[in-house]
Amino acid sequence: MDSHKLSCQDAKRIDLVDYLAQLGHHPRHIRRNDYWYLSPFREEKTPSFKVNNHLNMWYDHGQGLGGDLIDFGTLYYRCTISELLERLSRFPAGLSFSFHQPVTSRSVGAGEKEDASEGRIVVLATRPLATQHLIHYLEERRIPLEIAARSCQEVDFSLYGKKQIAMGFPNRSGGYELRSEHFKGSSSPKDISLFDYRTDEIIVFEGFFNFLSFQTINRHKQPPLTNCLVLNSLVFLERSRSLMEQYSRIHLALDRDTAGRTFTRKALQWNPGKYIDRSEFYQGHKDLNDWLIHQQTYPGLNQDRRMGRSL
Repeated sequence: MDSHKLSCQDAKRIDLVDYLAQLGHHPRHIRRNDYWYLSPFREEKTPSFKVNNHLNMWYDHGQGLGGDLIDFGTLYYRCTISELLERLSRFPAGLSFSFHQPVTSRSVGAGEKEDASEGRIVVLATRPLATQHLIHYLEERRIPLEIAARSCQEVDFSLYGKKQIAMGFPNRSGGYELRSEHFKGSSSPKDISLFDYRTDEIIVFEGFFNFLSFQTINRHKQPPLTNCLVLNSLVFLERSRSLMEQYSRIHLALDRDTAGRTFTRKALQWNPGKYIDRSEFYQGHKDLNDWLIHQQTYPGLNQDRRMGRSL
């Protein structure tokens, strides 16, 4: 492929399913035009990255981002568009691209939908947590119902025209992170969740089950606890920098997987005196909730104060 002949329009026509396969990413399941993958951007167990093969567009429910191949490539390689075009032109010999026929469509919302019923989560109703299988799911994650009920709701939503129920954790823009034993997703808009308890410091979590775990560990302490920020996606860490730096100290309790460690190191470089890595508390575990699950009993007030109000 000649780099001088490759344009953005050419790159956008490269078949995404074919391109992902040549990068070593294969769908875990396929439903109609939707190909579901484990996200190429992070480690995960439940597929949250979708390619609509009809529109040749992708959407990552974990990050709330999507688009065409140009959007994917610049994010995947962390490069500029011109750098991506050059990389595509130097694709290894013996490998070739399939090109996708252009599709005329109405607005598709960064590849998330074709119409109101196609692959888009639509929230139908919310109410207090009460469904037994969701309560059982909380028990498996070692979160008491009274803790979850402070910030979570039971959410009815539709996906592909089918009604489902999940536990919903709201963000500040009106969207929900949705979880059950068999489902992981989010409704639009994707955003952070902030709990301001009027203290001088803040602790930052990647996902809301880690926030709930923090609340569980400290459930016997008198308020106020440390302010809490739940990113709901690592993509919001840098976007939240100005918000976080309003506080005197920022305690990072991100996941201990590759992505979490990378973003922790990045934040520590911003201001080593202001940002503090607290993930050593759950060293040997993926995240704080994984640590909590592996405790034989719920940790008491005095077991370890590093994750509590004394941060």
